[in-house]
Amino acid sequence: MAGFLCQQHVMISYFRIIAKRSWIAGGLLESAKILELSHLVCLHQSILVIHLTHHSGLDFKPDTFHHQLFKCYPYKLFLGKEGQSAVESILDTFNVPYRIEINDVTLLKRAKVDKRQEEQSSLAVSITHADGEVGLNVSCGTRNIDTSVNENKYVETNYQNNLLTSMLESHIVSDFCLIGPKGCGKSITIHTLANLMGYEVEPIVLYQDMTSRDLIQQRSTLSNGDTVWKNSPLVDAALEGKLAILDGINRIDSSTLTILHRLVHDRELQLHDGKRLIRADRYDEIKEKYNKTDEELLESGVLRIHPSFRIVALAESPVIKASSKQWLNTELLSLFLFHEMRPLTKSEEAHIIRSKYGELSSALLNILELAHVLRSSNDPTVQSLAGFLSTRQLLRIAGRMNKFQTDDAYSAVQRACLARFLPAVAKQALDDCCNRVGIVPAKMTVNKNVKCQVIGNTVQIGSTVIERYNTTALTKVPDILFYDVPQHVALLENLLQDFSVGQNLLLVGNQGVGKNKIVDRLLQLLNRPREYIQLHRDTTVQTLTLQPMVRDGKVVYEDSPLVQAVKLGHVLVVDEADKAPTHVTCILKTLVESGEMTLSDGRRIISSQNVEMKPNMISLHPDFRMIVLANRPGFPFLGHDFFGALGDLFSTHVVDNPSIDNEIQLLKEYGPNVDKQIIFKLVKAFGELRNMADQGLVSYPYSTREVVNIVKHLEKFPQEPLANVVRNVFDFDRYSEETFNTLVSVLHKHGIPLDTSPNSIALAKQISLPGNKISATWNFSNKQEVLHVQEKYVKFKSPMNLKQKILPLDRVEARSALFTEMQSYWTIPIGNVGIIAGLSVIKGTKGDGTDDKINILTMNPLKIFSMNQESDTIQETFLPNLVNYEPGYKPRFTMAIAKDKNILVHEETNNILLLVNVNERSVRKLELLSFFNMASDKISNAFRNSNPRWRMKTDLIESHNQIVFYTCNSNKMEVTDLSSMCSYTLNLPFDVESILIPSEKKWLIQDTKKNKYVLKKSNDSVPCPNVLQQVEESSNNDFKIGSFFTCANSNLNSNVLSAALKQKIDAPNRLLVTSNTYASIVVGFPDLDSFNEIHSWPRSHRNESFSPPIVMENGQIVRTLLPHEVPDEVLPKTGRYVGIAGYLEVVDTVNHKLRYIPIPEPVSVSHVTQFLYPNRYPLYVASKSNQDFVTVDAGGCVRLWETSLANIEKSLGAWRRMVGSDNENLQITKERYSGLDVSGPKHGKIDEKNEPHVGGNTWAGGTGGRDTAGLGGKGGPYRLDAGHTVHQLSDEEKNAVPEHIKKAAREMGLKAFQQRLKEINMSEYDHKLYFQFSNAVQLQVKALRNIIDSLQSKSKERQWCRHQTSGELDDTKLIEGLTGERTIYRRRTEKEPEFGTPPSKPKRLKLVVDVSGSMYRFNGHDGRLDREMEACVMVMEAFSGYEGKFQYDIVGHSGDDYNIVFVKHTQPPADNKRRLEIIKTMHAHSQFCESGDNTLQATQHAIVNLAKEDADERIVVVLSDANFDRYGIRPEQFAKILTANPDVNAFAIFIGSLGDQATNLTKRITAGRAFVCMDLKDIPRILQQIFSASLLSTTR
Repeated sequence: MAGFLCQQHVMISYFRIIAKRSWIAGGLLESAKILELSHLVCLHQSILVIHLTHHSGLDFKPDTFHHQLFKCYPYKLFLGKEGQSAVESILDTFNVPYRIEINDVTLLKRAKVDKRQEEQSSLAVSITHADGEVGLNVSCGTRNIDTSVNENKYVETNYQNNLLTSMLESHIVSDFCLIGPKGCGKSITIHTLANLMGYEVEPIVLYQDMTSRDLIQQRSTLSNGDTVWKNSPLVDAALEGKLAILDGINRIDSSTLTILHRLVHDRELQLHDGKRLIRADRYDEIKEKYNKTDEELLESGVLRIHPSFRIVALAESPVIKASSKQWLNTELLSLFLFHEMRPLTKSEEAHIIRSKYGELSSALLNILELAHVLRSSNDPTVQSLAGFLSTRQLLRIAGRMNKFQTDDAYSAVQRACLARFLPAVAKQALDDCCNRVGIVPAKMTVNKNVKCQVIGNTVQIGSTVIERYNTTALTKVPDILFYDVPQHVALLENLLQDFSVGQNLLLVGNQGVGKNKIVDRLLQLLNRPREYIQLHRDTTVQTLTLQPMVRDGKVVYEDSPLVQAVKLGHVLVVDEADKAPTHVTCILKTLVESGEMTLSDGRRIISSQNVEMKPNMISLHPDFRMIVLANRPGFPFLGHDFFGALGDLFSTHVVDNPSIDNEIQLLKEYGPNVDKQIIFKLVKAFGELRNMADQGLVSYPYSTREVVNIVKHLEKFPQEPLANVVRNVFDFDRYSEETFNTLVSVLHKHGIPLDTSPNSIALAKQISLPGNKISATWNFSNKQEVLHVQEKYVKFKSPMNLKQKILPLDRVEARSALFTEMQSYWTIPIGNVGIIAGLSVIKGTKGDGTDDKINILTMNPLKIFSMNQESDTIQETFLPNLVNYEPGYKPRFTMAIAKDKNILVHEETNNILLLVNVNERSVRKLELLSFFNMASDKISNAFRNSNPRWRMKTDLIESHNQIVFYTCNSNKMEVTDLSSMCSYTLNLPFDVESILIPSEKKWLIQDTKKNKYVLKKSNDSVPCPNVLQQVEESSNNDFKIGSFFTCANSNLNSNVLSAALKQKIDAPNRLLVTSNTYASIVVGFPDLDSFNEIHSWPRSHRNESFSPPIVMENGQIVRTLLPHEVPDEVLPKTGRYVGIAGYLEVVDTVNHKLRYIPIPEPVSVSHVTQFLYPNRYPLYVASKSNQDFVTVDAGGCVRLWETSLANIEKSLGAWRRMVGSDNENLQITKERYSGLDVSGPKHGKIDEKNEPHVGGNTWAGGTGGRDTAGLGGKGGPYRLDAGHTVHQLSDEEKNAVPEHIKKAAREMGLKAFQQRLKEINMSEYDHKLYFQFSNAVQLQVKALRNIIDSLQSKSKERQWCRHQTSGELDDTKLIEGLTGERTIYRRRTEKEPEFGTPPSKPKRLKLVVDVSGSMYRFNGHDGRLDREMEACVMVMEAFSGYEGKFQYDIVGHSGDDYNIVFVKHTQPPADNKRRLEIIKTMHAHSQFCESGDNTLQATQHAIVNLAKEDADERIVVVLSDANFDRYGIRPEQFAKILTANPDVNAFAIFIGSLGDQATNLTKRITAGRAFVCMDLKDIPRILQQIFSASLLSTTR
């Protein structure tokens, strides 16, 4: 009630001013005005009564008429819609207008200082307004008026002139508070007002843990050790007549400000030392009445408050419905009059920028437009971004663009908004807004040759040159080892530019990315001395500015590095700024903004301009600069958001981990002798771990720092195994099995063998190759037939432009856990209907395979995927409408590489050849059959009842640029010369089965009857062989050469040939492969025309290969076989391998060995492939330039294989060096033989001491025993690990246990398992069924729980509680300790909520799931219903145990209803049985419900109902398929519902899609509101983005 009476006093004074103005303007106060004043008395009482009953916790205060209403009672700043409506209804009742629109764009009022009246300490001010001019006497300050002080900072606008005049009116009668968003110009406006009225400003930065005593007086000590009270800056301002600016009353606790009530309203104040401050008129009255002098009153403890003293408070706008940021309460409402300062309009900001920096560039105009798009948006997420582009930030961007003539608007916005670390939803919203105003990324190439150079007395970074600093404090100039990489040098140039224009810098990045290194390098180049201070969570305002200590019984304050830097003009580097509480770092605001700060000991840092320096003042050195380093805000660091609090005061730069190329270059500098492959593996592995840290899947952001340390270690100790060095980095994570397993899987994926045994080697077993024998001899018939060659010209069609996409390549190194022939593998995205149709390799020039280009042809649609083994991306090239094929067509394509390294694609049925240049994105088509030929072929084939296929041979493509085509089972052959573009047609006198091209001049042909022919050239001038000669084959046994597959086109060298045939021989030869031989060598062929010997290694049975065998120059032959075609002797004793699609058969003719390398089955195969290949999936193989191989299976999995023994031996040696010795025994196992019989299974006795028991059959948990539950023994019912060394019985002894004992043990184990299920009330069937869904998402559940834990940890952080009788000494109360006070300690505890604070509210999540018929209908197509049920299981399991903080509902919709409740937030499922019932119900409902869709109704109902609940955050997530078209749902309707209520953050996740439905939908829905998730592993990442976006929007 006291506050209410105080406010009445202010109102009466204020109305007197209003009345005076009215009387001056109109003569007498009109009766209408008197009536309004009488109404106000009743109005005040009504509002007070209404609000005491209507609005808990806030006391409503009275209002006045017109635009003055808001000054006394700014109800729109802190009341919600309901509260505002209640107030406005009362105003309507009393006819008090409140809807008058004030056009502050035009000049309404202007204040002008006429003259100063020294005797009255006042100014004669005339205020010009619409009704005329009013003259007033206004209290002024003690300083001479100097209007030029702020000319360089303050630019007039009509709005600010109106605001200045309005504040001057309030200044006459009361102290006031100016409220506005960050960076809108509050401080400069107040300073302008102070200069206008001749005030000296006393800035007082308020912070959260400031006490009322800190505001008034502080204890200090004299030189003799006596303790005294020292006046605060506020008291000094009151005594000296200054303008005290209380900056940040939104940060300080409202109870602290209660001490100011008497000072504000009565101008009286009782000090802690007993003195008393009273207002000037009362002081003069006492002085006159009691005839006292000033000295006598001072001795009596009575001090005079200067009549000019005023208080102005500055604050940020309160957040409605946010308890933590709703600072405007009853106490504060009664303290001040209020003025709101809105952000400037676009025209006003343009005027200010134009006045300071000239005409705005197009880039700057776009940024200005973006700022106002963000401010005017209704989307909470977009609104939260508006603060990053405040007027202050816009001026900084404009100054930089003007100075360095840059027009990169996109980079400027990204830096200002710290977009790199925004949540994905907010970042997408920002990008969409940028696109709307034409701000797009500029195509920039990093100059790899940019350097840092010191030339004489200047430093040059890139194209920026400035002078170096001249200093004598050389010991404080950093001197570091720094390797320049392009990314860091580019950042250094940006820092140098901002530093040169006087900006203070803020560097934000993850831990270990090199922030300190980069800053030290910059200061080293500039020769600038550095002062360093590192903050932490215990940093206080006092420790930031001073370091108090007791010396000889006296408290002395030593200057902190901050004060030292201010005095000496050094650069202050503030490290770990995010660790300190925001209310602590906020005291840097005035130092950065105006060069002023008040220290804990009462001293004051002040800019020396136009100020008379006093003993307690510290002059700010003009060379002082500040560089602040902070970790990224938000997850996963969860530090304080320094950027959000003070970011717009600094020029902000993001420091990120180097790109792959830059990091490799940097690591090579640190480890020039470290294997580049190891560096590459490390960079890739740590890059993925960083991405996982960004997504919250691992807690620590593994940075460049760790990689550098690993490489430095390897450089110094090259013999140290990589696994041991890497283990040093990750051993800390072993405490969490889940985290460590995640790390191991990532490291293994990239080829780093952590926790791998050196004995983990599983190379293919070698068996002997059957002995070779001379199977036949070839002679050539003397009869020769010259064939007619028909020549025709062919022509490629005009090139067509092709569409390309770049996709990520997720490679997995295969040798990390187990060394095999497989090197690595990855999967190409072929889609749900894609078919693998071909494979080819463009061989590189290095010879090691690293620059080979792998090309894979797929159908549905026709496209080529191109990649190399070290790339991070896949190039997808579309080949649309070039080959016509009907549904159900089985792919018949052949791929080859042209002489010019382009790709040849041949389609056999239509005989179409495509020449594809993926680099130039073009394709040319060649139809080899003319229309007449195709017509005649169709006629002849109609009689034949066959459809011949044209096959392509490319053996001559590299040497002669010729391609050979022939018809299988027909008699036609064509030779096409791609150089001359001529085609030569030959008709053979037989039907062709196969053609081999051993040399250019002599070809080998086999007909369908297995007869063999040689086709050779009649002379060297003919374009192709045209003379046919039959081969006469003779054999001494019944063995005959089978069907030709392939052959070499060059001789084996004499050493290889001699080793293969086991005799010294040097002769022409060809290695060929047939259907019934492992290999055959034809000695004498093709050079000799008679007696060619065929040496063969026969097979026991014929087989076919899906792709042609590959013959290598080293005498190896590689082909693919089906599992049943593999010899039994290479299989394990247990039988054939499970999950094997086929084998690579490696025939080594030199060593006479066979190897069979298993190829895993495809993980998933499209339905179309299953239909076309019911018995045998396609498996393609191709060779690389280094004698290695690549395969691709029907699922699109690409694998690299090493088959050369020399290469394998080399790789194995490198692998063993990485793995090191196996010196870590996790469990000791001792082989033993018991020799005792078993009797029967039992649990055994429990040993309470848990001592180890070896052998015997008494104790449970023993090892190497019998009958009881334990480990390593025999005959026990089940396993039981008591944590002891295991004594293992041999398999032979365990297998000797009688069958009836084994059966009894199994029954007992099963009974125990069923008993466990009974305890949780689940049947065995239920258990298995539930875990089909649960096991699929266990990793995702763990990841989501990690995210929830991290989100919670921030709220659980303990805080310092002061005034304790025990704990850590509070350095702010040292003097109190000297005086005997006991409550001088502080302890970190979970802070209790303050009295009256509402209890913490849970976060509310409502999951809306689609259980319509389409989910069941298309579940077989893409598994959408299963995916949805798994998602629900994931949510139920992940949120289990967090019910106090997170409460969720699961509701469904279908054609039956729009609100089908599956889970109520008050009754979450407590066990797996209940969770199973829920997903069973979902499945059944989707199966039996009516057709139809209620997505819109369900979403709207969920949002409306959740908005009514009292919660900390309200989130709605809609899981749905994208089948909107079927039900006529427009995406715009859905998007409108999602964003309808600003109090609820609603999102959609599409988990089912036919084609591109989901992708197209997300493009038409508000940015960041919709996601596509076709893989459940992405759900945690999406939910984390949703949580982050929700947190951002609710804390705006």
